[in-house]
Amino acid sequence: MTRTDVRKEADDSGPSGYAAARLRLLTEGARSGPPRRAALAELTDDWLAGLFTAAAGDVKGVCLVAVGGYGRGELSPRSDLDLLLLHDDGDPGAVAALADRLWYPVWDLGLSLDHSVRTPAEARRTAGEDLKVQLGLLDARHLAGDLGLSAGLRTAVLADWRNQAPRRLPELQELCTERAGRQGELQYLLEPDLKEARGGLRDATVLRAVAASWLADAPREGLADARRRLLDVRDALHLATGRATDRLALQEQDQVAAELGLLDADTLLRQVYEAARVISYASDVTWREVGRVLRSRAVRPRLRAMLGGAKPVTERSPLAEGVVEQDGEVVLARAARPERDPVLPLRAAAAAAQAGLPLSLHAVRRMAGTVRPLPTPWPAEAREQLVTLLGSGRPTVEVWEALEAEGLVSRILPDWERVRCRPQRNAVHVWTVDRHLIETAVRASELARRVSRPDLLLVAALLHDIGKGWPGDHSVAGEIIVKDVATRIGFDRADVAVLSALVRHHLLLIETATRRDLEDPATVRSVAGAVGTQGTLELLHALTEADALATGPAAWSSWRGSLVADLVRRVSAVLAGDVPGEPEPAAPTAEQERLAIEAFRTGGPVLALRAQREPVPEEPCGEPEPLGVELLIAVPDRPGVLPAVAGVLAVHRLTVRTAELRTLTLPDDVDDGGDDSVLLLNWRVAAEYGSLPQAARLRADLVRALDGTLDIAGRLAERDAAYPRRRGWVAPPPRVTVAPAASRHATVIEVRAQDAPGLLFRMGMALEKAGVRMRSMHVSTLGSNAVDAFYVTTGAGAPLPEQDAASVARVLEETLRA
Repeated sequence: MTRTDVRKEADDSGPSGYAAARLRLLTEGARSGPPRRAALAELTDDWLAGLFTAAAGDVKGVCLVAVGGYGRGELSPRSDLDLLLLHDDGDPGAVAALADRLWYPVWDLGLSLDHSVRTPAEARRTAGEDLKVQLGLLDARHLAGDLGLSAGLRTAVLADWRNQAPRRLPELQELCTERAGRQGELQYLLEPDLKEARGGLRDATVLRAVAASWLADAPREGLADARRRLLDVRDALHLATGRATDRLALQEQDQVAAELGLLDADTLLRQVYEAARVISYASDVTWREVGRVLRSRAVRPRLRAMLGGAKPVTERSPLAEGVVEQDGEVVLARAARPERDPVLPLRAAAAAAQAGLPLSLHAVRRMAGTVRPLPTPWPAEAREQLVTLLGSGRPTVEVWEALEAEGLVSRILPDWERVRCRPQRNAVHVWTVDRHLIETAVRASELARRVSRPDLLLVAALLHDIGKGWPGDHSVAGEIIVKDVATRIGFDRADVAVLSALVRHHLLLIETATRRDLEDPATVRSVAGAVGTQGTLELLHALTEADALATGPAAWSSWRGSLVADLVRRVSAVLAGDVPGEPEPAAPTAEQERLAIEAFRTGGPVLALRAQREPVPEEPCGEPEPLGVELLIAVPDRPGVLPAVAGVLAVHRLTVRTAELRTLTLPDDVDDGGDDSVLLLNWRVAAEYGSLPQAARLRADLVRALDGTLDIAGRLAERDAAYPRRRGWVAPPPRVTVAPAASRHATVIEVRAQDAPGLLFRMGMALEKAGVRMRSMHVSTLGSNAVDAFYVTTGAGAPLPEQDAASVARVLEETLRA
């Protein structure tokens, strides 16, 4: 039956004809989606217009208006009819009688009706008091009667909305936030409300209202398709249940999927999640733009007055190479060239997450459209930026979602596509697979101080469930995938082995602790055999806790935590016999010995600065490549060397990636009978942004720092005051511990802290004030985490007494917390 036939049947038969035509339209297999919704709206328009014409008679100054979803022409099979009978306040009795003659036929057919009778003034006044009424009137559409009356109302309502937008949009945003807290996020719920949950149809309508205000507009790409997809699912849900419901219950998902011609309920949910993600991201971007515009309007008059009427200059603060902050967002610098810089997306994302700022839509789209793929293996900077992004805590989620919205995540990590928007039909899980992985990384960042390799912990957290996109045991599949992914990222063979073991056994500790007898020695030996080393056990313990915390409130408790901790303690005791002894220090290279001799003879610092060399692509699993630039420094042994060198590097904005300090004894033929020891420092550094300083300038400042004429603390304080650090993610507190029995020759103090400019300088100063002697030092920066070990002794060269060691650790931790 054609549309003309349906309309003719409705016209010929009155209400019963409309009901038959409506039923026929809804059961037609050939028509669905937007065409069916449009046809249903048109059929209903014609029927109601006929009712109005027959009932109105000679009543003047009245019209019938469709509002809300019906006004937009979005009639699902069981949608309410949102109608407004608008009148000019001429004859109240006649209007009331007309309303009865309109509403009762609708009710007689069993259709849901949301109706009102108002004058234009009453409608505008009600809209000013009730945002929901205002939103409905923004979609007002004339059906029958006095066209001038409805057109005048629509014009007035739009003008009111635009004039009142600065006041009403914050109110609307607050309502949206409250609704999201009550209904949850559509893109993660197993039984979502397609309309009210965040990212649902209600938010899509809100975006239309914001656009109508002319204050801001939503990103249009993909938004119409996402809205259409949710409407299609709601149509199928209405037909499957025969009810006016927006909740996609578990027991109805298979039937709804079949109605839409989809493979199964998981495919249905994945499509719903993808649509919700588009709408949620568009909402985030739009509300951010609304806030920016409103702040700009509030500040601009004051700035112009201060500047004498001149246009204020937009401030741009550098965050990283090619990345700046502008108007509360992270944008690309004017000189940035995404087409030449494949690391830029990760660098920009890491900078945004560290600063607690959103990535601008324009920046993400520009990078998505122009950036080149990362080479295989990744350059060291890309790996470091990924770790920094993952270690930034809660802000990582928003930044990751921005990358996801433009397809950058799947381009950086192609295996991500299989877990993206993948539902988890398990009551314990509160997230989809992909969001669970990001949540696990967020939780892992809070535990980074507990492990010696936070970079491996964070990457394992991101990838531990990557096998859920494949058939079979996801741990087994994940182990295979992670070996490939970790190799492409650029980890060496040893680290790849650890990562694959973590993914393969990420459920081992929790399952063993809660299901096996821990008093049975065979149980503990079995776990020890699977884990292999103390380092892997340490990482697996942290990953287990992060995974459980990211799963949901039912997955972790103090009882479970105590069981896992008990198992870890027992396994650690079994592995203790396999811990290797303290390694002998490596012999100095010829260059190191040459620098040491020159430093001894000149009595001052000598340094060499060399650019890094990338690994040969054919050997991706060889030795890890140097990070940044290699800086060798030799200086005669004396107090204050560590804080002096670290301070000079901080003043020159050089980020320390790794550092080693050791004492080198010169050959007998060089010694002239005096103190023959020289401190040798081997650093890997990188410029925060811009180019590296010249070696001669570094040496000159180091000489001044050692003789006390360079005020490092003052210079760093001035810079911090001029460029205050952003209030982004709040890092977990630092952790300083004394490693028991780690060395026979020195006391080992281990530090886990958030990396920051001048951090090593502050630690060096604290150790100098404590009066300890530095035997050696091993410093590394893994993402945003500083992982340091200081081998210290008394002035006589002996390990510190236990009480003194605890005191030094306490002072060092207090310094870092200050």
